[in-house]
Amino acid sequence: MTIKGKAYIAGIYEHPTRKADGISLARIHAEVAKGALEDAGLSHKDVDGYFVAGDSPGLGPLNMAEYLGLKPKHIDSTDTGGSSYQIHAAHAAEAIALGKCKVALVTLAGKPRTGGGQPGGGRRPVDPPDYPFEAPYKGTVLNLYAMCAQRHMHEFGTTSEQLAWIKVAASTHAQHNPHAMLRDVVTVEEVVNSPVVADPLHRLDCCVISDGGGAFVMVAPEIAKSLKRPLVRVIGTGEAIKHVNGGQVDLTYSGARASGPIAFAEAGVKPSDIKYASIYDSFTITVLMQIEDLGFCEKGKGGAFVSDGNLIAGTGKLPFNTDGGGLCNNHPGNRGGMTKILEAVRQLRGEAHPAVQVKNCDLALAHGTGGSLGTRHGSGTIIMERA
Repeated sequence: MTIKGKAYIAGIYEHPTRKADGISLARIHAEVAKGALEDAGLSHKDVDGYFVAGDSPGLGPLNMAEYLGLKPKHIDSTDTGGSSYQIHAAHAAEAIALGKCKVALVTLAGKPRTGGGQPGGGRRPVDPPDYPFEAPYKGTVLNLYAMCAQRHMHEFGTTSEQLAWIKVAASTHAQHNPHAMLRDVVTVEEVVNSPVVADPLHRLDCCVISDGGGAFVMVAPEIAKSLKRPLVRVIGTGEAIKHVNGGQVDLTYSGARASGPIAFAEAGVKPSDIKYASIYDSFTITVLMQIEDLGFCEKGKGGAFVSDGNLIAGTGKLPFNTDGGGLCNNHPGNRGGMTKILEAVRQLRGEAHPAVQVKNCDLALAHGTGGSLGTRHGSGTIIMERA
């Protein structure tokens, strides 16, 4: 069975806040849910499927379903960090295709800037099996990603200047987003001259940390065609987990190497067909590795591919993250997969900012990574088309 063409994204909403003083995590979930449903022309009474990850306050979807006044007949609390929302989109499409629900709501909210529900904060009640082996070495998000960058540079000759072009592209797009945290366009020189935070990554190689959230509504075809909204059809999905394999790990590739081909095969398209790509951008190295692993260029050639403005809308071969992405716009709850879907839908609808709207954008990809490239992570890939 395939989900190709059996589910549509009918509504989206991105919370405008980047610093949620005085706003609870539950309220952010509620506000993005309301916004996405209104965008679709639906109400909470229409929702019969609810999907939420570990950013939800309480026990999975239970507390939030009550808070939102939902009575779902299908629920999913899959949590793979930042890639949860790509995987939720895949699971929602599967549920709709199987007749388990007709209107699926997916929400994200986070407050890492102001506190109050940051996912992954503090020790878990029960330590995962890897904890006693890795915790003594004090691995951090920064040095784990830096380790991947160092290895990529060693294996393929990738340079800091090439990574910097990814930030340059993101900042070029972010200048047009009034909600973006960083709106100043930067140069390659400014990126490589910013302070080193974990060699070889510089401060400007890193994403922002923001409060906020987002939501989307996925519906059955008959409902999508009855709504007065542009039709965005899901045609392919893929999901995968990459881990350290008992220490036999290759740091030069990500889980996208597995999830990408699955999504492309189901969609029946090739990487060269994609008009726009939303790529998870916790760090510049994250983008470079995923671009290679998704098949947009050969492994080891990512540095050359992203250079010289090739990711900038209107001039580059592969426009990416036209909202500024996690590198410049926002990274709500340290879970950026949701916003990747939202901007891809805007592009397919023709609703991105005119300065970054991709011409004739009829095929888009959104990819998320959750966890850490240096250890274990989940990858989710979605391919969508304008119907």
